[in-house]
Amino acid sequence: MAEHNSLSQSEWRVMEALWDRAPQTIKQLTDVLNPDTGWSKHTIISFLNRMETKGAVCYTAQGRARAYRPAYPREEATLAESERFLSRVFRGNLGLMVSSMVEGKALQDEEIDELLEILRRAKEEAGHD
Repeated sequence: MAEHNSLSQSEWRVMEALWDRAPQTIKQLTDVLNPDTGWSKHTIISFLNRMETKGAVCYTAQGRARAYRPAYPREEATLAESERFLSRVFRGNLGLMVSSMVEGKALQDEEIDELLEILRRAKEEAGHD
């Protein structure tokens, strides 16, 4: 997996819009993001410029407009961000993270069932029946 620079919360919003539908022009992104965020075209341009520098987005020219798209898939970015979070907050210890969520009563019954199913599948795929 390629190394990705960390994205701000606002940049993640832009990436989500691009992952949902790409390519998009600045006008299209503004139309999508403005109702929920209040961001102007100039704000979105600033985000896109930073994200381009980080290697998160790229564009192709469509006449006078630029059509932006993510430089990598959502799954790849999510995994990279999850690993950064786990490393930064829990020193890379997944067990410590889950334990902290259990102790803080942050998990609902459905989430516990989902985690158990994910772990069961991981064990099967690893051949540890």
